[in-house]
Amino acid sequence: MSTEPPQYPPPDDDPFKKQPPQQPHQPPQGGGSPYDTPPPGGGSPYGTPPPPYGGDPYGGGPGGHGGPDPLAGMPPLADSGKRVLARIIDMILVGIVVYLLSWLFGTSEYDIDPDKVNTGKSFGQSLLAAVLYIAYDTFMISRTGQTLGKKWLGMRVANLNDGATPTVSTALARAAVLWLPFAFCCACIWTAICGGWSFFDKPYKQGLHDKAAKTVVVSA
Repeated sequence: MSTEPPQYPPPDDDPFKKQPPQQPHQPPQGGGSPYDTPPPGGGSPYGTPPPPYGGDPYGGGPGGHGGPDPLAGMPPLADSGKRVLARIIDMILVGIVVYLLSWLFGTSEYDIDPDKVNTGKSFGQSLLAAVLYIAYDTFMISRTGQTLGKKWLGMRVANLNDGATPTVSTALARAAVLWLPFAFCCACIWTAICGGWSFFDKPYKQGLHDKAAKTVVVSA
């Protein structure tokens, strides 16, 4: 008789990942009859009746494509207004670093006279801002699903399909879609459109960067 302790599978290292659903209890085989007991409510013994007019004949979640709702078992979706506030907090925090590094490396350009704007310095500062924002978002989201702004306001980013914390590649793709235009043009306009998309998106409140990375923002 072996005295070695039983081996158990290692626990999942992501506490937010959705767990597989429990299998329903299966009735014993071989002893029943299809004519024993009718289903409650006087239903048909041959299966589930078709849905009422206008219902989804395929079942599933809000998308109506036959699969289960990917949000089942996850916290509720985060409020879009709180997401904007968290983004502003993050922009202020990273913006301070951008300003300090721009001053240190001489890439800062704040002259409001269009005849005196140094295009090289202006592009250098924008490129530096884009790189830092992407690095910040990628690092923080891939670690815990939270930037500092999201952490302080009780939100996190999760994979839509399983609720897990995004991988580095997923977080990088999400951040690049949101921040890469910062280095070229229309930075504020694109950021507003990309993030503001969640106010109108149904059913998952995704920004354009969430759609690209297949992520959602939920309450922590």
